[in-house]
Formats: sequence, structure tokens, C-alpha cells
Amino acid sequence: MNQLLDRLMGRGNASGSAKIAKERLQFVLVHDRLDLSPEKLKELKDEILAVISKYVAIDRNNVEISIEQRKRDNWLVADIPLTPDDKKD
Repeated sequence: MNQLLDRLMGRGNASGSAKIAKERLQFVLVHDRLDLSPEKLKELKDEILAVISKYVAIDRNNVEISIEQRKRDNWLVADIPLTPDDKKD
């Protein structure tokens, strides 16, 4: 019954647009604090991928690099899928 009341009152639905808006705001705040423009972030991503691809084959189409705030620290987070050598881009 409590869940029904929460849904009717609009409480407890943090998985919807409010959560997305919060994540976007955090992203903007981190970029503002670091003074890192989207162009610089792309340049950073390209350079990281260039260095890594010298040593291992990577799937450039599925790379995700972002800057996140965790507690009071900023983190550069890279999700770079590796591929077999014969599929090197």
C-alpha cells in the first residue's frame, strides 16, 4: 500500500527523468570545475586511444571515456574493449 501511495505522490521514482537530470548536472559541474571543453575531452580521448592501440587492438566503436565525480574527487573513467589482433582497426 505504501508503494502505491508513493507512486501517486510522485515519490521514490528516482530511476526516471530526475535521475537522468541529476547525472547530466553532475557531468556539467565536473567539466566546469576542470575547465575541460568538449573539444579538449575529445582530444584527450583520441590521444589515449592512440597510445593504447600501439600495444593492443581495441574496438574504437565501443569506447566510452568520461569524467565522473565520486565523493569529492574527479575520475577519468575509460571503458575500452579489446579485440583480437586480427581485427585491429
